Amino acid sequence: MEEGNQTGMVLFHFRPFSRLPEVQMLIFVVFLMMYLVSIGGNMSIVLTTWTNRCLHTPMYFFLANLASLEIFYSSTIAPLTLASVLSAERTVVSLAGCGAQMFFFIFLGSADCILLAVMAYDRFVAICHPLRYTLIMSWHLCVQLALGSLLLGFILAMQLTVLIFRLPFCSSKEISLFYCDVLPVMRLACADTHVHEAILFVVSVIVLTIPFLLITLSYVFIVDAILKIRSAEGRRKAFSTCSSHLTVVLLQYGCGSLIYLCPSSSYSPERGQVVSVVYTFITPVLNPLIYSMRNRELKDALSRVIMKLLLVQTQETF
Repeated sequence: MEEGNQTGMVLFHFRPFSRLPEVQMLIFVVFLMMYLVSIGGNMSIVLTTWTNRCLHTPMYFFLANLASLEIFYSSTIAPLTLASVLSAERTVVSLAGCGAQMFFFIFLGSADCILLAVMAYDRFVAICHPLRYTLIMSWHLCVQLALGSLLLGFILAMQLTVLIFRLPFCSSKEISLFYCDVLPVMRLACADTHVHEAILFVVSVIVLTIPFLLITLSYVFIVDAILKIRSAEGRRKAFSTCSSHLTVVLLQYGCGSLIYLCPSSSYSPERGQVVSVVYTFITPVLNPLIYSMRNRELKDALSRVIMKLLLVQTQETF
């Protein structure tokens, strides 16, 4: 019976947010606006960092990498979600398509979390060892750390995706979210998934718990070093460079922990839906806003870029 079911084409479809077309249209407009703002905001950080030589430092190198990850991360989820919300009929996703979306979601999300830990290490070296900062955080090491976060994310995503999609799926099923996430897809399998859930928990610990503990340890040393600074202006500047990163960390790891570090038996599709909206649509919008508002150098550089663009546009008009 099980083998016969696997021979046919397995198709998935997403659970709609609402049965009312008016509500679906409102959700589409809101999601589209958030997606465009997140793409524009993160793209502006990448371009500003790239074009301003004063921002060619390890901190902004990692920030540009984070913004790039956010662009691809949002684009993995948003287009299919928008098409599904806008469509009057069910948007059907093949097994291969669902697997591809899950792979890139895990890959980019994992790399994002690991990169946040790398950024915490960068701040630790800058504040606790300022005289040795340029020696320790060489461009060679920065590139290695950035590529290492991508490589680890890729390995974890590949292993977990292959493991899940080797499970038998009986027939076309409704995914309880608006994208192919691990737990909702795993629940559609026609087999025992206790081993897969255990492996998912191990991956979650590697991606969420260990980096968060390293970030926490880094900030213990950072706060201790900042409190020893005699100048109030020096303390303020040091705190301002860390506060934006810490805010993003709490958003990212808080949402991820609510889904992936809780027992799978307590998983709620309704809670998963809400939390997933936060870290797939809202967080990518907030990240560039948080960094640009809390970081004076980036804010000034963005202002100069905007003024330059306005000046060029004015000259072309006349």
